[in-house]
Amino acid sequence: MTQPLVATHPAHASPATDWWREAVIYQVYPRSFADANGDGMGDLPGITSRLPYLRDLGVDAVWLSPFYSSPQADAGYDVADYRVVDPMFGTLDDAVELIGEAHRLGLRILVDLVPNHCSDQHVWFQQALREGPGSRIRERFHFRDGKGPAGELAPNDWESVFGGPAWTRTKNPDGTPGEWYLHLFAPQQPDFNWEHRSVRDEFGSILRFWLDLGVDGFRIDVAHGLVKADGLPDLGDHERMRLLGNDAGPCFDQDGVHEIYRHWNTVFAEYAGERIGVAEAWAPTLERTANYVRPDELHQAFNFQYLATAWQAGPLREVIQGTLDAMRPVGAPATWVLSNHDVTRHATRFANPPGLGTQIREAGDRVLGLRRARAASLLMLALPGSAYIYQGEELGLPDVTDLPDEVRQDPAYFRGAGQDGFRDGCRVPIPWSGTSAPYGFNQVEDGPSWLPQPEAWANLSVEAQTGRDGSALEMYRSALALRRSHPSLGGTDNLRWLPSPDGVLFFERTAEDGPTFLCTVNVTDTPVTIDTPGKALMASNHTTTGNAQTVLPADTTVWWTTA
Repeated sequence: MTQPLVATHPAHASPATDWWREAVIYQVYPRSFADANGDGMGDLPGITSRLPYLRDLGVDAVWLSPFYSSPQADAGYDVADYRVVDPMFGTLDDAVELIGEAHRLGLRILVDLVPNHCSDQHVWFQQALREGPGSRIRERFHFRDGKGPAGELAPNDWESVFGGPAWTRTKNPDGTPGEWYLHLFAPQQPDFNWEHRSVRDEFGSILRFWLDLGVDGFRIDVAHGLVKADGLPDLGDHERMRLLGNDAGPCFDQDGVHEIYRHWNTVFAEYAGERIGVAEAWAPTLERTANYVRPDELHQAFNFQYLATAWQAGPLREVIQGTLDAMRPVGAPATWVLSNHDVTRHATRFANPPGLGTQIREAGDRVLGLRRARAASLLMLALPGSAYIYQGEELGLPDVTDLPDEVRQDPAYFRGAGQDGFRDGCRVPIPWSGTSAPYGFNQVEDGPSWLPQPEAWANLSVEAQTGRDGSALEMYRSALALRRSHPSLGGTDNLRWLPSPDGVLFFERTAEDGPTFLCTVNVTDTPVTIDTPGKALMASNHTTTGNAQTVLPADTTVWWTTA
């Protein structure tokens, strides 16, 4: 393979800006963003062709879900080779072109890194299977003898997040039953043993490979899972394995992970341009999450507690204030996220009653869900710190809850008792233009799409919403422009709560010089009258403001300024 050219990095000569403290980062799920070659699968050239759209939307950076060489047992989160682009997405040269074009447009690029586990087709794991028990390369994974008279029982009681046991038994080279290996996710995803020096050295090399090609940072998958408790003790009385809402147990959020990230911080510092690491750390508390973003570790950590909060005023205020309080002692920015590739889109979550979790099978009340989603989005973009947008949420897309069983590809769907397995619903390719599928996802008339798109999406396409007053897309464009231009918005931790009626969130943000920004959010299902706090900048729902008083419609966010 010819070594690709290195993408030009836009900030090599720039002074420190701490860009990541207030960045709006857009997640691209490569399978479902844009298909350049018409095969029904999104690809890197397709993403490159749509980068001007993201620039014009007003985001600062783009995070790409995995596009590495993979058998696709878990949509690319089972990596066979971390330095090779899977042919379904293009080539390494395509990746370099994408990075370079993004930089030319003023966008930064983050790529997904999957260090907790690899594919069972990874060269190390295949060698470990061939060489059998006693092979030194098996030390790079978690191979163990089984329990029971003939080793027929798993080494411990750990369960896979995807359902079923977290252990699979191998066959020895002679065909006899062999050792077991650990996989916290699918059996095709064996966990690395991060106590082994070769694993740590390999990932240091992988980081530098992509940093040398110009990427601006990494979103680190399962960042809390790399180190397991010594001896791999039984779960015992701990809750069954899931990513959020239980204590760490012996499987997740072990203190030893922080040594790894302190080393990675020194790697990032070798490169100009403020390269960063973002932790996907499903820690049990905000305080534990803050450990990942101490000054000598990573730069951001996803705020899953916020994502999982119901559309209710009390819990929202509590998690917002709790986040700011937790991040302040470590000097890290808060992050805010409402949707991603692993959870039901918030336009559908908020269409259903609270308490159903982050993976929901029911479509719910579409009108209600969209109204709340718009209000939630404006609330998120008004908060101090960095915000994440999942592709298509700016279009108000709901989850597709009625996909036929035969098209589903989420591995958890086929394993039962783990995650619900309905992640395919948020991964359906987004609509760009036209009145019938594939809605411009590729340029082939009646072309293929790896997951079917609903007929109703014709009215939700980029083309259909562009220039349409009140559309979700135009709301996002306006909000992102205002967020960038108003001096009191951005990353500064300057939020102060103000008195408000029951069910209404009301806060202000004030810069040292410049007008005060105010935000009111009616989280109730009925209109609420408030004293008009300033000049209205924009609202998530049609609102008539009065000189003295304003009626906030149900499920509505309004931005105000004193200027």
